[in-house]
Amino acid sequence: MTPDNQRSPDVLPLFDALIPVVATIALLILAVALFGADAAWGPAQVVLLIGTMIAACFGLKNGHSWKSIESGFADGIYVAIPAMLILLTIGALIGVWILAGTVPAMIYYGLELVSPSYFYASCCLLCALVALSIGSSWSVAGTIGLGLIGIAEGFGLSLPITAGAIISGAYFGDKMSPLSDTTNIAPAAVGADLFEHIRHMSWTTLPSLGLALVGFVVLGLDGSAAMSTPEQIVVMREGLAAQFDLGPQLLIPVLVLLGLSVARMPALPAVFIGATLGVIFALVFQPHAVLTLIGADAASTTDLVKGVWTALFDGYVSHSGNDNIDVLLTKGGMSSMLTTLWLVISAMAFGGVIERLGMLQRLVAALVAGANSAGSLIIRCVLTCFASNLVTGDQYLSVTLPGRMYRAEFQRRGLKPVNLSRATEDGGTITSPLIPWNSCGAYMAATLGVATLSYLPFAFFNLINVALAIGYAMFGIRITRIEEDETASTPAVQPSEGEAR
Repeated sequence: MTPDNQRSPDVLPLFDALIPVVATIALLILAVALFGADAAWGPAQVVLLIGTMIAACFGLKNGHSWKSIESGFADGIYVAIPAMLILLTIGALIGVWILAGTVPAMIYYGLELVSPSYFYASCCLLCALVALSIGSSWSVAGTIGLGLIGIAEGFGLSLPITAGAIISGAYFGDKMSPLSDTTNIAPAAVGADLFEHIRHMSWTTLPSLGLALVGFVVLGLDGSAAMSTPEQIVVMREGLAAQFDLGPQLLIPVLVLLGLSVARMPALPAVFIGATLGVIFALVFQPHAVLTLIGADAASTTDLVKGVWTALFDGYVSHSGNDNIDVLLTKGGMSSMLTTLWLVISAMAFGGVIERLGMLQRLVAALVAGANSAGSLIIRCVLTCFASNLVTGDQYLSVTLPGRMYRAEFQRRGLKPVNLSRATEDGGTITSPLIPWNSCGAYMAATLGVATLSYLPFAFFNLINVALAIGYAMFGIRITRIEEDETASTPAVQPSEGEAR
């Protein structure tokens, strides 16, 4: 008999493993039905706590002690602590980069990409650039995207194609941005490094974006070259220039952060350096914006310090008078990440408990039965994430829960964690806006005014990315394995019951 008289995963009744997961999924569906796109901002966390307690009850039934169960959700949360610190630092970076004019400069110069001759393709590129700079597909769709929909409507262009281009660019930028919450959550759930995760994703995302742009160029060859530069874009660029002293030098922090990523510096110090550069640039280039943020009239060292400090913990608040600009730039600060951290803690606690109690192993054993190759295992993970999006209606849970489910199996087969983190993003993050009842699909449809099933055929990046992910897995392309020396130094996913912690 194993310690505490608990049953091993091999003999754990499938019913006992299924009930906590099924009950949690059912409650998540109810949460999405009742709260819609707001389900991830509180209701889902309540569900995950309930699910954790249901799992704990079955753990007690099968002979686990309460101390063992507590250690399970503690281990789950412990895994995510580095990512949570990164998220807090990213919140500070976003706030101070807006204050420094770095994000406004990226948007200002990016708006020049909107070419009347290639409207759909330039929509996609612009949304990709802005999403890269702020790490949020929702913010891009609700601001830049909404303006682009208005432009397309004014010129009689296809709204479904425009929406597909907006979503394609927004999700490329969101997925590849180190400032994105899902891009941080995916590697945290499986124990991968953030920047290594982003580099590994580039093998599927960059070709997908290239092919998507080709598709949008072809669809745009309809005589739209006679269009002039839309007034909405001119107004937005003028509004940004009026609020900040813009110049190409403001892009230096972005280049530095990119360079640190290429140099493989760990994510937390790299993001911290980026935020520090933002503070310096705000003080040097945007003293007026710093004073405006805190409502100070005269420049003083104390007020300048207070202004950048405020941006670090509470973000930036824009009062340009242009609703699109204000929505786009009012964000950031450590405080903006607290709800996401709440969700991460809840999800990782739930995942940690069902993993400690052997429920994950029991469910995964059924899912991977017959998956004889690394490629077939990855395909099943991608499909599990997609199914989770269909069932739970939430992209965060569709990334974290499958990541926890498959983590031990990927390690057992000698596959690097980045294979799993990329698969969870390919199957979870990317497919979320393609499902009408998913919070992302519902948000995009409501924001852009185009039904999910109408823009779905034109969300080229999302569709191509999933196809490439499955194709790569089928043919064994870019599947990286743990080297022997890494295997020797890699700790077990979870300490076994009774081991010293």
